[in-house]
Amino acid sequence: MIRLNILRVMAICTVAILNTWGQVRTAASTSQTQGHDIYERQCATCHGTEGRGDGPQSISLSPRPGSLLSAQISAKTDQELMRIIANGKPRTAMPGWKDSLSDEEQRAVLAYIRSLIRFSRTMTPPPPH
Repeated sequence: MIRLNILRVMAICTVAILNTWGQVRTAASTSQTQGHDIYERQCATCHGTEGRGDGPQSISLSPRPGSLLSAQISAKTDQELMRIIANGKPRTAMPGWKDSLSDEEQRAVLAYIRSLIRFSRTMTPPPPH
């Protein structure tokens, strides 16, 4: 009897965890979709559709927009990137968006930017042992 109750509790917990995980994934997906839409409207003209810093306006900007795929950007914390999104970058064409985008919209843009970075296996073979 006790074993049966333990199994029931485990099954209920497993279902609850899976439901929560599904909701988190759906929320993240929704955030990335919203972030993509905002990015296309506000950021792609400078940073390019793939975040490489090669948007149509990039050639007329000095300094040129940074690649959002670079190791330097990838290494920044979410808090650092949120500050840049909110406040812009001094001495560049990067404006601050805190007056134009809500905190939620800024987080959605960050989620989308993070989704642009895709790590892949290197084509270089490992060194010999």
